[in-house]
Amino acid sequence: MTIRVLLADDQALLRSAFRVLVDSEPDMRVVGEASDGAEAVELARRERADVVLMDIRMPGTDGLAATRLISADPSLAQVRVVILTTFEVDDYVVQSLRAGASGFLGKGSEPEELLSAIRIAAGGEALLSPAATKGLIARFLAQGGAGDEHDPVRSARLDALTVREREVLVQVAGGHSNDEIAERLEVSPLTVKTHVNRAMAKLGARDRAQLVVIAYESGLVRPRTE
Repeated sequence: MTIRVLLADDQALLRSAFRVLVDSEPDMRVVGEASDGAEAVELARRERADVVLMDIRMPGTDGLAATRLISADPSLAQVRVVILTTFEVDDYVVQSLRAGASGFLGKGSEPEELLSAIRIAAGGEALLSPAATKGLIARFLAQGGAGDEHDPVRSARLDALTVREREVLVQVAGGHSNDEIAERLEVSPLTVKTHVNRAMAKLGARDRAQLVVIAYESGLVRPRTE
């Protein structure tokens, strides 16, 4: 299957560089370029994009607002947004994850990291950029206020999870893959995948990144302070 990629950045030169890189891969293709968020949402819908590489700071409708619009549109449920940011510790990253982004990537990342992020996002396994450590998202969420004021609605929705689904959610929030979780809980990777999918359905999460956000904002997992 060919991954359909949409590039959203107000810098034409950067979009051109990304296009050359993406189109050089046999399993992916750039299907459109947008210079602002509103155009990105329109093209995502029209071109049936699988992954949007979204810059945050763009004129008019910025990348954060565009991500919210994409996440809120049921017809775009298959679209995964990977935020491109100059600084991976930018506060906007926290807001982007909460808005529905599947992950983020620093603009200074290596080409291989960008291509890998696209494939990971397309597969629904997105969480963080390859350069980020597993505990980094906790600090991001802590910067955004998570951990002190938990979302009571999401906390209540956790009651719908089974004990095993909660255990799996904690592991997902720690940045562990299905194979790693399977080894830790002594079950099969397929069983882990089933639990993850059921947790996503019960919590209304688009992907693993959203599961992580819910885990922290509900208070199930505490942000690291070190």
